[in-house]
Amino acid sequence: MCQFHQIAIVNRYLTRRPKLEPAIELRRITLNLTKTDEETFAKQLNDWYTKYQFFLKEKTINPITRRWFYTHKRIRSAYRSLKTNLPYLFIYQKYPELKIPNTTNSLDGYFSNLKTLLRIHRGLTKKRRFKVISEILNN
Repeated sequence: MCQFHQIAIVNRYLTRRPKLEPAIELRRITLNLTKTDEETFAKQLNDWYTKYQFFLKEKTINPITRRWFYTHKRIRSAYRSLKTNLPYLFIYQKYPELKIPNTTNSLDGYFSNLKTLLRIHRGLTKKRRFKVISEILNN
């Protein structure tokens, strides 16, 4: 998982200017993702969860349907995304000999060039399109 995209996911859930204290803290922790290692980040995330676990478990009951839902579902989603992707966010640090970057920005740029090339040749059959992509990637 690319760290840049993980930060973008969290920003989507929390916005760039969150109002609630737990959201502000979670966003601050997330923005430090690129400047830290896995152990430190995991500890910060666990400390944050320990501090705000009861806040995250708050429920609201709909008076009409009498069904409940989590009050802070966007903050819960941001936390869950970080927790789920944590093992994949620091792969580049586990295998330094592979020289893996922490973001996929260069790869995204390469794919945009590939898409442009394929857009120019719109009428290709699936088989020919595959050949063109294979040839470009082999060079």
